[in-house]
Amino acid sequence: MLRWPEEYRSAQCLGGRTLRDLAPQSVFDHYLNISRLLAGRLEFHSVIQAVAAEISHVIPHDHLDVCIILVDEKFHTAYESGLETDWGKRFPAPVNNSPIRSLLWGETDYLLTDDAWSDPQFHFQGAFSHPIFHQSLHSRLHVPLKVQGHVIGALSCSSHQMAFYDMRDVESAREIADLLAPHFFAIRAADQAKRAAIVEAEARAREEGLRLGALKLTEALEAERQRIGMDLHDQILADLTRLSRRLERLARQPDVTGEALEPLFRGLQHSMHDLRQIIEEAKPSVLQLFGFAQAVENHLERSIQESGATLAWTLNDETAGAIDCLEQPVTIALFRIAQEAINNAIRHAQAGNIMVHLKAAEGAVTIEVVDDGLGLGNARRPSGGGIENMKTRARLISARFGVKAASASGGTLVSVSLPAKPQAAGGAAA
Repeated sequence: MLRWPEEYRSAQCLGGRTLRDLAPQSVFDHYLNISRLLAGRLEFHSVIQAVAAEISHVIPHDHLDVCIILVDEKFHTAYESGLETDWGKRFPAPVNNSPIRSLLWGETDYLLTDDAWSDPQFHFQGAFSHPIFHQSLHSRLHVPLKVQGHVIGALSCSSHQMAFYDMRDVESAREIADLLAPHFFAIRAADQAKRAAIVEAEARAREEGLRLGALKLTEALEAERQRIGMDLHDQILADLTRLSRRLERLARQPDVTGEALEPLFRGLQHSMHDLRQIIEEAKPSVLQLFGFAQAVENHLERSIQESGATLAWTLNDETAGAIDCLEQPVTIALFRIAQEAINNAIRHAQAGNIMVHLKAAEGAVTIEVVDDGLGLGNARRPSGGGIENMKTRARLISARFGVKAASASGGTLVSVSLPAKPQAAGGAAA
């Protein structure tokens, strides 16, 4: 939950700044705007350029950059706003030579200095500290970007003035880093997938010809882009939009108190939590550790418990572990489809019973999710967005997808079937 120190309400200022005079709602507006600007942006540089102005309202700076540690954890890249330095031009660069390597290695939780020119923590043998002097960067603060306790990069703000930042700015930077880190983690995962797709496409080009290889590469990159965008859009953007509307209505009221803003603060935290869950579920831990059936069972129990609904459920597994023998990306895609079908049944169908049937027969693996709820024709069922997402996921793994009435009396049956010998990508029936 966001905390608003009494200093923010004081008339004091630092270095001529009046940021701390801002009311909590005003500061929260900037945090909300940062979250809005993240939605739909899938490139690091685009994100930095979009959010820099909003960050400057919270933490004034002459130079802003975000560095991201590559997956190998030996190199990092830097993305800047405002001043252009050699940090942003020379990448990837070794983490070992970074002036803030102690932060990137997790040895310290923040770095704060009144004058980076003379501060020994930024200067050691091999340190690439030249931009500090070349751009006259004196005051500097750095906080880590963390996902699930693991440092994936750092947010850095610098000022030409000396002694410009203090611990209140560090706390503000941590709040902003919490907003940015999950999004950057997702973009890094997408970039990693793109690089893997490039390597695969090059191999295919050598075997099948350059034209076919280039075509497959284009398809793979676009498919991955759609998948990441779909996950971020369906969860976080919808929640933030609702928060925005509530805030706009609240702002028009004459009396706005901290108690009135409290639900909005909680809502934003919940939205951030949802995004972190999306990232964690990119490689679901239960799925990896215990297998497909156990992961589906765990999702059923947790989702029903969180919804507060009274539902009976059954899970029949007749696959003898066949799903767990599939390639990991295929297994994850099937799990995501099962998740979406279960979520629809719990949240929208008003069902009393849900049955999940896992089958492996006639050369195919099939998953069926059946509920006895409202059925597809009822106006209170959700729009086709969730169904389209399931269709898209099935198409990307060359699986057959279907949705129909469960029986003459109602209900819905969602099925996805993966042939033992997959068709070409894009050939799945919808």
